[in-house]
Amino acid sequence: MNDIKKDLNLYRKSFINLSLFIIFFLSLFSIEWSKELIHSGGKVTLIQLIKSLFSPDLSIEILKLSIISTWRTLVYAVGGITFAIIIGFIFGVLASGILFKESKYKSFYMNVFRRILGFFRSIHELIWAWLFVAAFGLNPFSAIFAITISYGGTLGRIFADMLKDVSKNPIKHLEVSGASKIQTLFYGYLPIVKLDMISYTMYRFECAVRSSAIMSFIGLGGLGYQIQLSLSDLEYNEMWTFVFFLVLLVTVVDIWSNNIRKSIISGEPKFLKFSYIIMTILFFSSWIFIFKVENANLFSFFSYENYTYAKKFVADLLGINKNKAYLDISYIKHVLMLTFETLKMSILAIGFATLAVFITVIPAANNVANGSIGIGGKWYNKILFGIIRVTYIISRSIPELIWAMILIFIFKPGILPGAIALALHNFGILGKLCAEIIEDLKLKPLKNLSTTGANSIEQLFYGIIPSVTKKFMTYIIYRWEVILRTTIVVGFVGAGGLGQEFKLNMSFFHYTEITLLLICYICLVWFADIVSDRIRKFID
Repeated sequence: MNDIKKDLNLYRKSFINLSLFIIFFLSLFSIEWSKELIHSGGKVTLIQLIKSLFSPDLSIEILKLSIISTWRTLVYAVGGITFAIIIGFIFGVLASGILFKESKYKSFYMNVFRRILGFFRSIHELIWAWLFVAAFGLNPFSAIFAITISYGGTLGRIFADMLKDVSKNPIKHLEVSGASKIQTLFYGYLPIVKLDMISYTMYRFECAVRSSAIMSFIGLGGLGYQIQLSLSDLEYNEMWTFVFFLVLLVTVVDIWSNNIRKSIISGEPKFLKFSYIIMTILFFSSWIFIFKVENANLFSFFSYENYTYAKKFVADLLGINKNKAYLDISYIKHVLMLTFETLKMSILAIGFATLAVFITVIPAANNVANGSIGIGGKWYNKILFGIIRVTYIISRSIPELIWAMILIFIFKPGILPGAIALALHNFGILGKLCAEIIEDLKLKPLKNLSTTGANSIEQLFYGIIPSVTKKFMTYIIYRWEVILRTTIVVGFVGAGGLGQEFKLNMSFFHYTEITLLLICYICLVWFADIVSDRIRKFID
């Protein structure tokens, strides 16, 4: 009986893998592969970009500007994540249901708050930022609140799951002793999940830094803004200097958050205490900069004048006393075609990223490079390991929108540059995650294979690949969800799909068209959530 179940599971996984490959293969036919895909001067631009990569502008003026822009990018990330933690905590507690344990409406309340969190995170932070600018005008808080809502939704969902999964025994002891629900929360639940919450918040802070960089698209200063200006002036040497500063910033935050996670796991308090001090300094210095240097005024953001602007904006979105594009059948058909195009772009992107990861991931694992699992150990493996890992870092440090800004100088507008931009960013993330899966493999089964006479290639195909396939698939599906949510953003710079139409309509103040585009975008994101959940259950 067990053998039959194993066979069924094997066939099921093979069926899923084959189906996904066929979908990706078919999506390749959505592009007309020809020389016309590249600009007439695209090859020359590509050569210039590669040459300037090795000769960034290191003049004092540009270096000073890079440092100031790096600080500004970091400051807005801190501002956004500050409010996101507050929103994530409040909604996370409510969505976990622990405050409604004895209520007969517990499931209803949980579902309401989970749907609100789902709505917050389903819309990309850049879309939120653009909507805030349209409603309230250009203000630093438009960018800060955009990061807040998007990341608050994500943090809230994860916090809710953490609180829900807490072991019930310690909580029951508190309840029996007469503790109220609030006391149970603060003295029972929170001490158990506190470190996990800190660890995940640090990971989201790293993502917020990248999001802060792309807020340049709505006019906010920072590294993204300088990259955009340099590209417009065709100053590629300057552009790479700003890109390298962005990579450095993301890498430092990445190393910091990794060390915090290691300290949490090992129980070593020294680095955690040091990190708390750094966080406190960063928090106060960031907010002082936002209020004193950037002259941001939180009260003016919520002024009566802004209220009237926002009210008019919402009325325009709803199409009150105007023609409603979301009821126009011909426009609905056009937007549905763009929605399908956006879906194809996401499939192409995850397909390209996955292929690149499959080619590079084995030598990118440390235990392969040092020969621990028997298919490495050569002198060149460590060099290869270093090159691929640095490529992963650079690739994932640069946000998709900035990759798209660069690629649009080489390719003509369409879904191909958008798909490649998304693939480049996710290649770095997927590569790192998949390499870590190989590094966490248990060595005993592989050594047993080795003792039976299996050579390096046989160990690879009969030992490593079967052990990691399921986890690889989980990460690939998860990244596809993220890619679909981000696809609209790369469209802003001419990469096609819903994003390009969104930008066009925002520029011409066609707000009822924006309403229809947002509805299709949210439906697409929810569709991705449902499909990926089903695939994950099918694999399990």
